[in-house]
Amino acid sequence: MPKNKKSNIHKEWIAVMDFGSQYTQLIARRIREQKVYSEIISCRTPASELKKRGPAGIILSGGPSSVYDQNAPACDPAIFRLGAPILGICYGMQLTARLMGGHVKPGKAREYGHAQLIIKDKNVLFKHLFKRLPGRINVWMSHGDQVEQMPAGFKALASTATCPVAAMADFSKKIYGIQFHPEVVHTPKGTAILRQFVFSVCQCKGLWETARFIEETIEKIRDTVGRQHVVCGLSGGVDSSVVALLLHRAIGPRLHCIFVDNGLLRLGEAEQVEKTFRQAFGIDLHVADASASFLRELKGVTDPELKRKRIGKRFIDVFTAEARKFGKVKYLAQGTLYPDVIESFSPVGGPSATIKSHHNVGGLPKNLKWKLIEPLRELFKDEVRAVGRELGLPDAIINRQPFPGPGLAVRIVGAVTAELVKILQNADSIVQEEIAGYKYAHELWQSFAVLLPVKSVGVMGDFRTYENVCVLRAVTSQDGMTADWARLPASLLGKISGRIINEVKGINRMVYDISSKPPATIEWE
Repeated sequence: MPKNKKSNIHKEWIAVMDFGSQYTQLIARRIREQKVYSEIISCRTPASELKKRGPAGIILSGGPSSVYDQNAPACDPAIFRLGAPILGICYGMQLTARLMGGHVKPGKAREYGHAQLIIKDKNVLFKHLFKRLPGRINVWMSHGDQVEQMPAGFKALASTATCPVAAMADFSKKIYGIQFHPEVVHTPKGTAILRQFVFSVCQCKGLWETARFIEETIEKIRDTVGRQHVVCGLSGGVDSSVVALLLHRAIGPRLHCIFVDNGLLRLGEAEQVEKTFRQAFGIDLHVADASASFLRELKGVTDPELKRKRIGKRFIDVFTAEARKFGKVKYLAQGTLYPDVIESFSPVGGPSATIKSHHNVGGLPKNLKWKLIEPLRELFKDEVRAVGRELGLPDAIINRQPFPGPGLAVRIVGAVTAELVKILQNADSIVQEEIAGYKYAHELWQSFAVLLPVKSVGVMGDFRTYENVCVLRAVTSQDGMTADWARLPASLLGKISGRIINEVKGINRMVYDISSKPPATIEWE
């Protein structure tokens, strides 16, 4: 879709200038949670470009550098003369001080982790937090440098035991700086502080709503596509499902969804996708059953990377062959999300035009000459789920756990066979069924079964068995980047183990994976 066309809900927006902080995405998400659109931009964005787009406010993120490093990222100093309210966070505060004539120095002690912020001035950022001053709140610090001398016109608002200027402001220019990170959960009042900046300082109204997003996205799709046809790769996951429903509402029968059944899906998944989208939503869905050909490609393959490559190549062949049946199709729809876009940001180089290949429907060849439709490229995952609920997607899809593109092939350690796939499908089905009844299931990032290339001796009845070992993997995580093994109750572990060993022929031993990421990964391959 056209990238320069901004809708009504984009007229009110907060620019989040990225200086390389690991928390930059969190800042944008916290702003979005207030129903205000936020967009992460490169720290190299010229002030002239920002002036054209007219943000309601600008947030300068933190970053790992010192402002005195030789290649430290900086912004155009002219942004401080635009008149838009500015909030500098951590490195962003130090950069603000330096560029506006203040002085930054290495702190006597590095402050990392929890700290107590002593608020001395009841200004707009800290309004309603206290009845009396000085007030104290817990905050999360991560810095070595600190502001020693504030620029002219600035006033100190707060301090910590080791940082005399932990917050500052020039009220007349609406420029603020805070040394701590309000975007992380370790700063309990952080969201309230960001909300004060967004609404009291920037005067935002909160127009970023799911219903309006759907309405305006459908309109943009219609304007872009016209009378042309669109193909969409449907996996049954929440991203591709939401894309399919948006396109279906926009262009109806001119959308053609392709579901590639690679034979490596969970039990009953292909049938469920077909039932949901063809019967319940009336979408033109084409199921390509290529399970036999995928298994042929995987015969004797034990290397995980080779498995992925062969599955990826086979997917491309099947998908493109199916797509060509629709004649000359101009557009391809895919579920690129905002994190996919901003993953390629560099603090000094700005956004790259290249999205990682696994987000481009398996890296489809360029000679197909399709133009991309990416209606979710401005959304975070939780926002996609909200759109899905508004569109009427069933909870089973909205709350679906992440599932690897290569499917069960990377949950069967070693060579993949039709027999092992069937065994794992049955075992995993029991895992999903029992976890669904667990009262804390919503706290799990993923839970699944893995088959090992190991057999063990067992006894069933009066007979000796020599069967497969199955692993139960369950983890908690915020974003999948790090994860911890879930402390499932012993009663639940016992029930899952008992059912799998008794009901799934081919498994006689269950083990529980208690490794975290890092050093392990969530998936076994």
